[in-house]
Amino acid sequence: MRPFILAMILLAGTAPGARAEDKPPQAARPDTPAAAEPAAPASQAVPAAPAASTPLKLPYIYTKWKQFMVKDGLPNDHIFAVKADGPRIWVGTEDGLARLDRATGKVTKVWKEADGLPFKVVTAIDVDKKTGDVWLGLFGGGLARLSGGRFDHWHQLNSGLVNDVVYGVAVVGDTVWAATTAGANRFNVKTGEWTVFTEKNAPMDEIWNYNVSYAEGKIYLAVWGTGVLVFDLALEAAGQNPWEEYTDPDGEMEIDLYRDDGINHVIVTGASVADGILWTSSYFGGSRYDGRHWRGYAKQEGGLPSDFLNNIKARSAQEAWFCSDKGLGVVTDGPGDTWVVYTRDPGKDTGRATLTQGGKVVEVVNTGLNVPQNFMINMDLDGNDVWIATAKGLAWGVGEGYYPGLKERALQAYGPPPADVPKTAAAASPAEPEPKALPGGTVMKGLSGDPSAGRSEAPEEVQ
Repeated sequence: MRPFILAMILLAGTAPGARAEDKPPQAARPDTPAAAEPAAPASQAVPAAPAASTPLKLPYIYTKWKQFMVKDGLPNDHIFAVKADGPRIWVGTEDGLARLDRATGKVTKVWKEADGLPFKVVTAIDVDKKTGDVWLGLFGGGLARLSGGRFDHWHQLNSGLVNDVVYGVAVVGDTVWAATTAGANRFNVKTGEWTVFTEKNAPMDEIWNYNVSYAEGKIYLAVWGTGVLVFDLALEAAGQNPWEEYTDPDGEMEIDLYRDDGINHVIVTGASVADGILWTSSYFGGSRYDGRHWRGYAKQEGGLPSDFLNNIKARSAQEAWFCSDKGLGVVTDGPGDTWVVYTRDPGKDTGRATLTQGGKVVEVVNTGLNVPQNFMINMDLDGNDVWIATAKGLAWGVGEGYYPGLKERALQAYGPPPADVPKTAAAASPAEPEPKALPGGTVMKGLSGDPSAGRSEAPEEVQ
């Protein structure tokens, strides 16, 4: 498919082979207004709280949060990228770049086009650890570098950049990789050499690259319609084919014909590696791969707040953070099924963390205002802390007393349930009905008993 045809299809919101009701919400695009506030999933809205006496093996829950918006100094509330950089936090918005000071929790510097920023929409950020240079992916403006207080700018007309719409950027040694809507690039900063990767020299069924990341000598490209492409630098150096492709073996766009046989869908939005484990996000759920076995995650059978995922960040072999259009989902015991979902209560300055195990609600904690909006776009890890980019503000989760995995603790150890959750119930809420499997283990993607499941409709606006 030619790039301009693909772009027209995606901007229209319907992917080839996908149902119209599965189209991504336009708020996910930098050229559209900020997303309205999604309501909490029905299965997690008002569950019954279990008794708080018997210790269980449960995960950590973030209860200390701070929010940043325009009123706090950000140039725009629509946040596309966030990057933790030691004492600095870099924030890419729909109208400028911001720098936060972690020690004070204050916005200390803002760059807009009038300040030299080459293009106002910043969709990706990475930092060169050797030089401190900040690399920016720009949505329509190409690639930029902030170095020594000034910006350098590369675009289609002055460099080998294959497209000016850059979704992802990754610094790898002396090179910078960029994921664009027309392929991927590698730019050697020392030599000035540009390498272009498209369907002509890479196993891309489509050339729309959503994301790029680096881990353990390999580059991971999240590609629309292709899955995850892995570029092995050691194999390239040895003169061998550097590419490895992870895709959905059943070849189906509407259903997951055989579960756990590979990535659950080929429209992949993110790939993140930690402790040798590959985690992926897609338009139809998430996946985990340990080198031998795949594990798929879907809303209809577990803790994901939604199957429509914008991004992912892995913390360990057990823990990964999924940015969805209906909340922030964290699996804490992968390949198990213990989840914590953080959502803001619609129209209120309150929020909750909903803990599920095996699809059953175990605990609901009143966290106060946590995330400023339920449409999650990006996130980054910062030691025990987390930074969350949403369609209407930035959130900082402070991990005081954080512990990985599960440990024995009492229910409601992190606080009481929200006011709308019964405090004296003796058992957890029942899980949602299991999806009806077709012959061969087929599970419909994005479907459940709710006819609206799998849709990403514009919900009520946050007040």
